[in-house]
Order: sequence, then structure tokens, then C-alpha cells
Amino acid sequence: MLVLTRRSGQSIRIGPNVEVRVVRIERDRVVLGIVAPSHVAVVRSELVEQVSGELRDASDARAKLRVMLLPHALRPVANSAEGSATEPTDIGPEDDDPGIA
Repeated sequence: MLVLTRRSGQSIRIGPNVEVRVVRIERDRVVLGIVAPSHVAVVRSELVEQVSGELRDASDARAKLRVMLLPHALRPVANSAEGSATEPTDIGPEDDDPGIA
């Protein structure tokens, strides 16, 4: 990590297109101004961490839901015509007759 000391009004450049300027210093806070091209995302790190955590939680919930639903989806369905088990089907009314498009 590069650590620099800057005073109010001074700036640093990151690459040719990004400038970070110290706008003012207020007690225990530093107010920064950032000039960057519109295609460069400038986001506070705590927001990135929060969204990452929410995405991770959503992914975990999805995985748990799959585990809960998987046994139901794999249950064999008895076929009365053949007397054997076949895969379950989710056929809606539009799928009952193969001749209907």
C-alpha cells in the first residue's frame, strides 16, 4: 500500500485519467473529490462489501432452496399404463395435446 500525505487542495493521480483531490479536512474527516471518466466506477468500499455480502447471502439461500426442493423433483411418479416409475413432469394445460401449438 502506498501511503501519501496531502494537504487541502492537493491531489494525486491514478493512471492518466483519475485524479483524487483533497477538498477539505474537517476534524476527523477528509473530504475527497474524484475526477474520473464515466466508465470508471467510483464506489465507497463499504457499499461494495455490503452488496457482496447480500449477494453471498442470496446465493446461499438459493443453494438451500435447491437442496430443499431437489428430493421433491427427483421423486418418481408411477405410470399407471406401464406400472413403472417415470420422471415427474410439469405439464401445463397448453402441453396436454401435442397437436396444439
